Amino acid sequence: MHCIICKNKSVNIFNIIDNKVYLECPKCYVKFLHKKHYINFKSEKRHYLKHENYIHDKNYQKFLSRLYNPLKKKISKLDKGLDFGCGYCPTLAYMIKKDGFEVDIYDPYFFPNKEIFSKNYNFITCTEVAEHFHNPQKEFMLLNKLIFVSGWLGIMTCFYSKEICFKNWHYRRDPTHVVFYSAETFEFIAEELGWKCNIISKDIVLMQKN
Repeated sequence: MHCIICKNKSVNIFNIIDNKVYLECPKCYVKFLHKKHYINFKSEKRHYLKHENYIHDKNYQKFLSRLYNPLKKKISKLDKGLDFGCGYCPTLAYMIKKDGFEVDIYDPYFFPNKEIFSKNYNFITCTEVAEHFHNPQKEFMLLNKLIFVSGWLGIMTCFYSKEICFKNWHYRRDPTHVVFYSAETFEFIAEELGWKCNIISKDIVLMQKN
């Protein structure tokens, strides 16, 4: 099996946990679940519906602000955004609209708005989304296509680092989480796309299209 980020054919077994095989790429430093262990579309959707995320939940808004606050400093009120993978409760889009920005929403399970594929955006947010990508290389190429030059892509996902006990990691135990990035993985992706990469803080990255 090749790497799902960079297509490197020399991937290694990283770990085997509960009969599930996790692989790692020595080129882009990503860790990922073997595709034979992916759950199906219906099971994924049922799992997402268990999430207790509500638009007016102040704690959830505070959590999303970890990405939104640094991104907000990079954009203007004339810019148009996209909340990519917004889930059944598009809280971040609500926060963005409340601040006077124009924003579309997209989610393959809950808001499969295909019109977004013919548009371009000044900024795109992916909060707790990238870890679900079955084909991240394809998804990042799509995001690259959708963003204007000089536009911003904001990503929030738990970074993997060597200090983490992978077997016990809560992020790994979610059955819909199939890809685990390190800061170095995002730096690799940005370099491949010709983008700038800013690791804002733990689990937060802003990338700008050149």
